[in-house]
Amino acid sequence: MEHPFEFPLELPERGSRQRMAALHRQLRTAILDGRLKPGLRLPATRELAEALEVSRNTVVAAYDLLLGEGYIEARRGAGNFVADLAMRRSGRNAQADTSAPDGRLAPYWQNFASLPAPMPAGGFAYDFRLGIPDSRSFPYDVWRRFSARALRNLSRAAPVYDLAQGRLPLRQAIAQHISFARAVSCEAEDVVVTSGAQQAFDLLARVLVTPGQTVVAVEDPGYPPLRAVFLAAGARVVDIPVDEEGLIVDQLPRDTNVIYVTPSHQFPLGVVMSPQRRVQLLEFARTHGALVIEDDYDSEFRYSTRPLDALQTLDRDDTVCYVGTFSKCLFPILRLGYAVVPPWLRTALANAKHQADWHGDVLAQDTLAAFIAEGHLVRHVRHMRKLYADRRDVLLNALQRYGKGRLHVYPSDAGLHLAARLDGPVDSQAWLERAKASGINLEPLDWYAKDGAIVNGLGFGFGLIDVARIEEGIAKLMKLIG
Repeated sequence: MEHPFEFPLELPERGSRQRMAALHRQLRTAILDGRLKPGLRLPATRELAEALEVSRNTVVAAYDLLLGEGYIEARRGAGNFVADLAMRRSGRNAQADTSAPDGRLAPYWQNFASLPAPMPAGGFAYDFRLGIPDSRSFPYDVWRRFSARALRNLSRAAPVYDLAQGRLPLRQAIAQHISFARAVSCEAEDVVVTSGAQQAFDLLARVLVTPGQTVVAVEDPGYPPLRAVFLAAGARVVDIPVDEEGLIVDQLPRDTNVIYVTPSHQFPLGVVMSPQRRVQLLEFARTHGALVIEDDYDSEFRYSTRPLDALQTLDRDDTVCYVGTFSKCLFPILRLGYAVVPPWLRTALANAKHQADWHGDVLAQDTLAAFIAEGHLVRHVRHMRKLYADRRDVLLNALQRYGKGRLHVYPSDAGLHLAARLDGPVDSQAWLERAKASGINLEPLDWYAKDGAIVNGLGFGFGLIDVARIEEGIAKLMKLIG
């Protein structure tokens, strides 16, 4: 029988059990890309089955799926027709006033902007974006081997849900690693494994915030997603300025309940909180019964001096929750982080994790546990520290050479970026687009500031850019500033 469509339909061999799915998929694609026009009458199920040499049940099932999804419509006594998707969409949207927020949403979410699209890889000749590590040197072969081993072990285990707090081998590995790398004093029972540091912040907001009452102090400039999480939970968020010694503790309101800081490498300025400020902050937390959230997001990468002890190491009163992530030292798509929590917070945070997603990715957790336990994390960090140190030195020299008199580089000895303030009348926003048009991708520090803390400066990430392109990119940038 002659084929009823003007385009080919390619179905798997008989007996593959994939023929209905293939037919449904190809008809749906033809409707979406316009090869089957709205209003077109589709062949009868018996006719199409004979033409394709498949059972009629296969065609009926494919048509039923398309009907349920709204791609075709049945008309009594006339058959099946291709639906007019454009009319269906416009009819649905015509009744909605998209200029006004929908009252069914919680107040915080009614005016929330859409998420930005991810930046395409390789879109800039000189990419100085912040917070993105170089994953090209990651030992993927080792990771694949551990992942395969973990999968084999899981295939022999009973298919049950796991602990919300995280896999015990990974919590043990994390406790041992941060004890060695950051002198953080903890046991496996103190660790809650999360889907990146961002989930740790979200869980903390759930268990710490009483809407309209809890006061949360954040750094300004600082990390916007953390601020957003606590605002969404209903906290009263206050912005505390930062200077070259870190968060200005003297400006904390007396009724502050939660304090968020990045003491090892302030984001985005890069400064390190001084020893005096650390003691002052812990004393404030002890006196006022506040919790300090210590975000230690990239302190594995320190380049000359011995790192200052973490706040959690200095804490003697259970006032610090230490949050870490593997996104910077390994790769961002590995959504694994952790929180080291004081005893009074542990059960509540684990219960919040259970309610959020029950537990994290077991396969990834077991793979990472082996990766850490067998020494590969330490070796990888050591290798990347040298690579990043070379880039940092070249970047710092280039900023000092080409930006002399126009850029003030904030002191920083850790992490994956440097920050610089623009001195003089130059406005960072005024020429940012010109820089991007010239192939230079930068982030202004104003993106991370709130209210009056306007920072006329730039962040220079060196996680993505090759060392050979750094000086050339800075020289080109300073020519644009003039």
